[in-house]
Amino acid sequence: MDQRPNVINTEIGLNRFLTKMYGWMAAAVAFSGVIAYLGTTIWRPAVMTFLSQGRMSIWVIFVALFLFMIFGQKAALQNPTVSFLMLFAFSAFFGITLSSVFMLYSTATIAGAFFSAASVFIVMSVMGVTTKRDLSRMGNHLIAALIAMVVVSVINLFFLHSSAVTFFFSIIGIVIFAGLSMYDTATMKRLYLNYGDQVSETGLAIQGAFSLYLDFINLFQYFLTIFGWNRD
Repeated sequence: MDQRPNVINTEIGLNRFLTKMYGWMAAAVAFSGVIAYLGTTIWRPAVMTFLSQGRMSIWVIFVALFLFMIFGQKAALQNPTVSFLMLFAFSAFFGITLSSVFMLYSTATIAGAFFSAASVFIVMSVMGVTTKRDLSRMGNHLIAALIAMVVVSVINLFFLHSSAVTFFFSIIGIVIFAGLSMYDTATMKRLYLNYGDQVSETGLAIQGAFSLYLDFINLFQYFLTIFGWNRD
């Protein structure tokens, strides 16, 4: 009887945290969509000029943002404003890169890829919230597989130029990021339950939103590659 109020408070707090996390993640995805739309319409000349500067400049910006996010996460937990700015700076960058992709595919293909990615993401996130299992080992395997896939993808991008490799790794990418959606959700739930009263709840929610944003965006891009294969 004495523990019941604590259980209720934990459930209420967890629901509030998850609502914040998925809310920020959805806002970041929507922001990327707005930027991508503007990039294909109003900002199209500027975007084309930026992309024409070469892959190296794009990679430099991406790596800089990613490293800033990784090394700044600890500070971001104490300063939600920093966390917020990092999340939306990253989503704006992805919106610009997505605008170039949207120029290549039809609206039907983009919509199909989006709803497929959303469906997979929602299912895996629900599994991540409800599972009682320790997913640490699965997470380690997924991250190792992701690193290997990135290395091979970079080699293919600059040297092999194989469309078959791109298609194959798109399928593998969907499997990896579907698993990471489940793993990251379970991890953020565990972090909140263990440390939610020691750090900024909003900062932790935005940190989780960043991880889930990357999972969803990668799912979307891989579905887009598969759906647009020899179609558009």
